[in-house]
Amino acid sequence: MASVGDTETRLKQESPVPAEPFQAAPVALISAAHLTHDTYTAFLPPLLPEFIDKLGLLNVQAGSLAVFLQLPSLLQPLIGQLSARWDLRYFAILGPAVTAIAMSLLGVAPNYAWLALLLVIAGSSSAAFHAVVPVLAGRFSGQYLGRGMSFWMVGGELGRVLGPLVVVSAVALWGLQGTPWLMLAGLVASALLWWQLRGVPVHATQAEPASSSWRDALRDMFPVLGPLIGLIMARSFMGAALTTYLPIFLRDEGAALWLAGASLSILEVAGVAGALLGGSLSDRLGRKQVLLMSFVVTPLLMFVFLKAPGWGRFPLLLALGFTSIAVTPVLMAFVQESFPEMRTLANGVYMALSFVIRAVVILAVGALGDVLGLRLTFTMCAGIALLGVPFILWLPVRRV
Repeated sequence: MASVGDTETRLKQESPVPAEPFQAAPVALISAAHLTHDTYTAFLPPLLPEFIDKLGLLNVQAGSLAVFLQLPSLLQPLIGQLSARWDLRYFAILGPAVTAIAMSLLGVAPNYAWLALLLVIAGSSSAAFHAVVPVLAGRFSGQYLGRGMSFWMVGGELGRVLGPLVVVSAVALWGLQGTPWLMLAGLVASALLWWQLRGVPVHATQAEPASSSWRDALRDMFPVLGPLIGLIMARSFMGAALTTYLPIFLRDEGAALWLAGASLSILEVAGVAGALLGGSLSDRLGRKQVLLMSFVVTPLLMFVFLKAPGWGRFPLLLALGFTSIAVTPVLMAFVQESFPEMRTLANGVYMALSFVIRAVVILAVGALGDVLGLRLTFTMCAGIALLGVPFILWLPVRRV
């Protein structure tokens, strides 16, 4: 595989809407980095039942740990803006290592405060990584931006498949005190990234206005940000239910820890296919059409999942994973193509909104779960997701 450094000249000369063909080798490398990074951030949900037992936490307290992981995403618009001036490649290179160290130490954290601190460190690394690297993948994707975002998302989804399996297996073999050994793979990944990316500066394209004011930029973004916020809120309820509280829900329903943890991997296995096909389909069918299909079908599948007995739920998890995750590369492609002159800032704003809204929703879902029970809360989350359909129709037609 050719080094990413071989493409440096093309990267520097590329226009905001590039004419070059899809460059599979560098996009695949970036996807592999995303896989490694998100393997570690996926450790948290399957460990929540263990932390509940170890520290005597309520569901809402356990869910709040995910908020600490998401909180640093507030920095993403700033990182996106700074990338117009500075070479931020080392945020991408160091991301897997820093995240790996922090997440692997969760098992030996002595109390809630240490868990929170480690998660803030991991979240800061993740915020920088996700603000910069998707835009780099988009530039290497040429005119096939949806396909590029699909490759990017496939890496993340594979990481979220492996993460629960890796950490649950480690806990089963070594106990919580053995999780620090898991950081080694992240250190190796960062070393390989440094070798491949050492000649490629990660900064905004030359056409991106580094000096434009935030107020003017956000005003230009508002026709898209308005409905986009509604979409993010609607899908975040389903996302919180499925990717944060699913292991707790299944354990409350009588499943063993390994089975509850494996449920996330089942969900994410299908998510890999959804991520790969979602963006590519939207290149052909249009962004709105794919969004509509996802926002209608996914809540209906959730209603069926909650009615299904025992092992009958697991085929439905495959369908839920496919339809719910297919929308993510579509939204990322939509944001980047809507603002070709300021992609890094737009991507940073989108990612920050996604993570912050999701963090608030995670707390809300946890609180509702403590009061109403997770079964009824999951039902409500599916209903809220359907409310995203009008916001899809509100998206500016000219930007699709």
